[in-house]
Amino acid sequence: MSAQPSFRALFGVDPRASGRAPGRVNLMGDHTDYNGGYVLPTVIPQQTTAEGAPIGGAGAHVIHSTTLERRLTAGAAPLADFARYVGGAIRVLESEGVVVPSLRIRIDSEVPVGAGLSSSAALEVATLRMLRELLGLAIDDERLAMLAHRAETEFAGVACGIMDQFACSLGKPDRMLFLDTKTLERRLLPLPSGAELLVVHSGIPRALAESAYNLRRAECAEAARLLGVRSLREVGAPSEVERLPSPLRERARHVVSENARVLAALTADATSFGALMNRSHASLRDDYQVSLPALDALVERLQAMPETYGARLTGAGFGGCCVALVRSGSARALGAAIAQWPGEPRAWVVVPPSANAA
Repeated sequence: MSAQPSFRALFGVDPRASGRAPGRVNLMGDHTDYNGGYVLPTVIPQQTTAEGAPIGGAGAHVIHSTTLERRLTAGAAPLADFARYVGGAIRVLESEGVVVPSLRIRIDSEVPVGAGLSSSAALEVATLRMLRELLGLAIDDERLAMLAHRAETEFAGVACGIMDQFACSLGKPDRMLFLDTKTLERRLLPLPSGAELLVVHSGIPRALAESAYNLRRAECAEAARLLGVRSLREVGAPSEVERLPSPLRERARHVVSENARVLAALTADATSFGALMNRSHASLRDDYQVSLPALDALVERLQAMPETYGARLTGAGFGGCCVALVRSGSARALGAAIAQWPGEPRAWVVVPPSANAA
């Protein structure tokens, strides 16, 4: 692959500030964050970089994506394409009273788009980190994650929970981020001893705003209303949801049981953690119905490998990636073998064996 054009090559000047943010893969706790529940993501090595420099005066921002090889402007008109995330981050700051000059912005990303690895959250966080440096803003990483979440919901039109932005802003390499999305309590934890992660693309891209994601969120809200609670986080046991009509019963059952799986995973060894991942996928497939035949087939093949402790789809579903917990030292070889399967899925080793060191 040829080198991407530099900021100077694109704009004739050097950047004044830059920000970086990783993508993320979720190990447990999908579709729980917008229900006030628990999540357990980790960051991946692939990152997004945003560089910026003022143009001078007021006017539209010029945004160039070297990855997509496209240039857009973000001004007063409605935002479109990847400018929804970059321009959304700028507009969120402006809504907080921050004066943002017209900017030249260069975006370069290693995070695959449409893979369920939070390319949009990484872009929002990277943009806000660049703006924080450029404008000298006193914004900590938690506040930055909240601003990035607003950019996604208010300008990209996705009614997502806070997991992705918190993972991209507060996650650390080689650690799982346990996050209570209701209280924002969080802890960084190592992977189970003797294990590492392999992320494999199903070959099916996903578009979150165009999927059934918003429908699932509405179903959860209706289930909570019928149960007389503010959110499904307040439901203590899966048996409490059995009086709901279908499909609200199944949706709520997934959320309640998934919260329990996240809590169990915090102290699980590799074998137990893998079993929880397998049960999580079954719940996403059967109760939440966000899987696809291609995802199920890939998960089944991963689960059948002797090196695998467990595997599941990751993210919102409807395409994208699966994640497997595998024996330390085996992920690269497994990824190379899987890349030769029909359909040519792509594989990334996310956490190497040395990550388990304290």
